[in-house]
Amino acid sequence: MNSTEIEESLGLVGWSVEDDGVGGLLKVRVEDFRVEEVSKVPALDPKGRFTVARVTLYNWETNRFLNRLAKSCGISRNRIFASGLKDKRAVTTQILVIDAPRKKVEGVAISDCEIEIIGRTHQKVGMSDHDGNRFTITVRGCCYPDGSPMDGKEALMRVQRIRKGLSENLGADVFPNWIGPQRFGANRPVTPLVGRAVVDGDFERAVDVYLGMQGNRSTEDTASFRKMWRDSRDPVACLEIIPKHLGYERDMLTRLSEDKSDWLGAFKSLPQSLQLLTIHSLQSLAFNHSLAARLSSGLSLIEPTIGDIVAPLKVNGRIDVSKMAYVSETNLDRCRRNCRLGRLSLTGPLPGGSSNLAEGAPGDIEVKALEDTDMQSADWNIKKIPRLSSSGTRRPLCVPFSDFTVEEATEISPSAEVSKRWEEGVSEGERWSPEGASLRLVFTLPPGTYATVLMREFMRSPLDHY
Repeated sequence: MNSTEIEESLGLVGWSVEDDGVGGLLKVRVEDFRVEEVSKVPALDPKGRFTVARVTLYNWETNRFLNRLAKSCGISRNRIFASGLKDKRAVTTQILVIDAPRKKVEGVAISDCEIEIIGRTHQKVGMSDHDGNRFTITVRGCCYPDGSPMDGKEALMRVQRIRKGLSENLGADVFPNWIGPQRFGANRPVTPLVGRAVVDGDFERAVDVYLGMQGNRSTEDTASFRKMWRDSRDPVACLEIIPKHLGYERDMLTRLSEDKSDWLGAFKSLPQSLQLLTIHSLQSLAFNHSLAARLSSGLSLIEPTIGDIVAPLKVNGRIDVSKMAYVSETNLDRCRRNCRLGRLSLTGPLPGGSSNLAEGAPGDIEVKALEDTDMQSADWNIKKIPRLSSSGTRRPLCVPFSDFTVEEATEISPSAEVSKRWEEGVSEGERWSPEGASLRLVFTLPPGTYATVLMREFMRSPLDHY
């Protein structure tokens, strides 16, 4: 699939503000994408069971780092607790709670990471326990849609113009809460396809797709490995040529080399968090398609109509799913007033076994989204791996961003390490220019919200530029 087809398949289509944006590329340098978790340190106690550490990672995918850390500490990966998964090609900082002695953690030596021991605690952390994430992101190569370079003054003006348009259409510093491409795999959107197979109870298909699906911009050795799998499905032969960086695929193949029929075991060789992500990505697909359809229908993303489901907004921008309510004729005016005041938020579906859909016109849109993604009759009770079963929930259609600043960024020094894509230059169909301006944007988002989605609003580049 090309970038446009991927965008359509993931429901990442449409805009709340009409504009051409600034174009450009993200993550040209690892340092161009920084994420700092905004979170409270768990209550410290010198006699606590767990070690609390603040960890800064340079170009590490979170799951892979946690596996490496667990091995270094001599513990199971399940004994390390994190509040969120961060981007790989980035510099990320977050709190970890580790079920290991302090001296063990202090003795860890892993490249491209800094581990600061904070203390001991009796408390674990769970997914999305943090208050938000602070992003510092540099977009490079700003350009016009025809590929000609854009100067800094024009790029800054366009960012502020789009920000103003978002405020006029949705509220001050609010944007549509799409689920970003990294949830699915921007260049190889395999995760929801695997999730669909898991929901169907077809673990052979889940493993087959995960191993063999082609991706855009794959390296030659990766493409050759995936083709061999598609052609032969021979785990032993594929193990001989699999690239070193495909660790999860290697674990699957190792399991299959011991028993070619153990598809369930091969799938379960994935980290538990990644297994769950396949289900979440499938649910996310339904949400994105519902949001896109609502946008194209002309229904407001911020003002409720009869049949909508609204939820109270917490201080950190998340919703209280325990207090959701349908909008009816009797409470319509009150719901609209509270939405305008930022007390309530419209929500969209993350479907599951006992989740509710909106009614009326909003409900029709949500039902159509489930039909378009072939989820209208999905059974979310995963009998062979019950912990993956999902009751479903709702997600706000729009979210706030705060502490926003934008400025021109310094250009790349000749000695800096840059992405292969930047080195190779612009290809057909891309929207960036090496002569274009660079901008640095800083902002804070609620947990579970995607910085790439906000950057997409400003950039309007093809999906694989993020």
